[in-house]
Formats: sequence, C-alpha cells, structure tokens
Amino acid sequence: MIMDNFTMYNPTALHFGKDIIQKLAGVMKSYGRRVLLVYGKGSIKNNGIYEQVMHQLRLAGAEVFEYSGIKSNPIVEDVDAAAKLGRENNVDVVLAIGGGSVIDSAKVISITIPVQHSAWDFYSDKAKPVKAVPLIAVLTLAATGTEMNMFSVIQNHQEGRKAGWGHKLMYPAHSFLDPSFTFSVPADYTAYGIADLIAHCLENYFGKAEASLTDRFIFSIIAEAVDNADGVLDEPLNYDYRANIMYAATAALNGLTSFGKGMGDWGVHSIGHVLSLLYDIPHGASLTIVYPAWMKFHQNVLDEKIGRLGKAVFGSQNSEQAIHSFENFFSSIGCPVKLQDVGIGLDKKEEILKGLKHNRVQGSIYKFTDAQLEELLELMYG
Repeated sequence: MIMDNFTMYNPTALHFGKDIIQKLAGVMKSYGRRVLLVYGKGSIKNNGIYEQVMHQLRLAGAEVFEYSGIKSNPIVEDVDAAAKLGRENNVDVVLAIGGGSVIDSAKVISITIPVQHSAWDFYSDKAKPVKAVPLIAVLTLAATGTEMNMFSVIQNHQEGRKAGWGHKLMYPAHSFLDPSFTFSVPADYTAYGIADLIAHCLENYFGKAEASLTDRFIFSIIAEAVDNADGVLDEPLNYDYRANIMYAATAALNGLTSFGKGMGDWGVHSIGHVLSLLYDIPHGASLTIVYPAWMKFHQNVLDEKIGRLGKAVFGSQNSEQAIHSFENFFSSIGCPVKLQDVGIGLDKKEEILKGLKHNRVQGSIYKFTDAQLEELLELMYG
C-alpha cells in the first residue's frame, strides 16, 4: 500500500509556554471588544485561571458575556443556548477556557451564532456553515488536541446520538497553551488525557494508506506519552512533565499523525462515544476499554502492523505482546480496560448493542457486522 495524497493546512496560531497568557490581551484587541466567554462548571475560578484571563480581557478593554456550565460530555442544548447569547449580544469573538468539551462546544457555537437554527443541523447534514465568529482557545486539559484542529464532538440525548464532525471554519484562530494551567487536573483525568492522545495516534496509524515518516511521528508521540506518564502522575506540579504531555496531545491530532495515511479508522472512538452517551463515562476511559479489545479482534488481519507498533513503543516481540503492553500500560496509569472496571455488567450488553446499532457504529476501514459487534463486546467484557 502506498502513501496517500494529502494537503497540509492548519491556520491555528498556537502560543505555547509558561505565562503565555500574557499575550492574550494583544491578540484580543485585533478581534473586537464584545467577547462571549465560554467555560465549564467553575474549576477555573478555583485555580486562578479565570482571573488571569479576565485581567487580560480588562487590558483589552473587552465587554464580556459569560456562558458557563459546559459538561464534560458536552450537549447540544448548551451549544444552542450559548450561541443564542452570543447572537443577542452581537459578539465579535468567542473565547473558550477549558479542555476538549469546552473548546469543542465553542467551535460549534462560533458557527451557530451567525444562523437561526440548532447546531445539531450541522451534525445531521441539514445545514452547512457559511461563516464563523472567530474563536480563541485557552487550554486547561491536555487530551483531545481540539486546540489545533477543526473537529468537535457533542451529544444529542433526544436523538440518542453522540457525533463527531468537522469543518475548516471551526479551527481556532489562536490557542494558548500554558502547561501550568494543567497543574490542578486530577490524576484520573490526566490519565484519561494520555489515553486519548494515544488513541488519536492509533486511529490514524491504522489508516488505509502507508506513510513511513508519519508512522515514525506516531511512534514518537505515543512513546513520549508513555515515557512521561508516571512522572506527570507522580509529580503533577512538575512543569516539564506537564509540558511534554501537553505538546504530545496537540501533535497527536493537529494533522501530523494523518499526513499520507489517508482516512483513519475511528471505529474505536465511535464505540467509545456510545459508552459515554449511555453511561457518562469519561471519553479517555471509554477508549482504554475499547482499544485492547479492538486490537484483539483484528489481530489476525493486523498482526504485522500491531507487532511493528508494539516493537517501536514498548520493545514487544510480536502482536500479542504489543496488545498486552498497551493493556498493561493503561491499567498502570489507572485507566479501565474492561467494562466491569467502570461498573458495567453483562446485564447492559443488549443496551450497548442497541446503542451501537442506533449510532451506526462500523469503523471507517475495519468495519463490523452486527454479529461482529457482539463478538467485540464480549472481548470488552473480557
């Protein structure tokens, strides 16, 4: 299989480093005074990040309209309500402070403000965005890579769906990444973020084409995450460990791991989305349950590829050792690797299967029949 054609495009200006937030005021001045500030449930007020950002907004002479309460598994109702607030106040720019859920929401808010319909119309292909209010992001959790890509995932409980979608208008114009802003992230969510960035690398690694240099990038990013995992969990206030993980998470999904690989698979993410939708499992935790089972299911087809991955990252000798190495690593950092680890018993099997079928989970390359989904689910139970 040969390298696929590709186009490099990433318009996000990424500002990385200690005290980098001090550049925010200067950037904000070029976008206008009326700011829609979007954030989560208030942790940024406890750790001081909110006040640092507000200080910059005061320096920029901004008039701020706040929308808070974005959930860790974000919902379309919050997106629509925030977009309405921005529309009514004729905001010039959206500023998001948070992790993947907040920035994902803000991306869709930015393209929903200029229209009168629900954000879900974009996800259900009923509408296409034509313009966006500029978006600036301040990252507080290293995980999703949303700070430097055009993708967003939100939930619609009324329709029983959690969906990912992307458009070039949703790239943040600027993203600010200070590793010290992740100091207060608890150990479990730090681990889930590490798992998420590794999963992004894997989804692209198992893409339809071959690009040896891109594979080397993938191996290096995963190895960087593995090598720094114990350090960042043992010393959460260590700037260097936090910086290494934050940079790895951005590089895992800013295009670097996809060039020449063609379409990634993304089947594991799709299954993980259903688990989060049904049981409110943190995204990264859902991925560590699914990925070992997914690799076991496809081991015969992907024997050489899994083996090569395991050798590069863990020094494994074959595909079986590689799968065990990933499973053991996820367990070692406190992530679940079986459904039982998050309290989901066999009595939920039919409910999960129904959710997978309703969300049309197949994978982009390595597809599943309904019968195969049942087999995969058995592996997730162990």
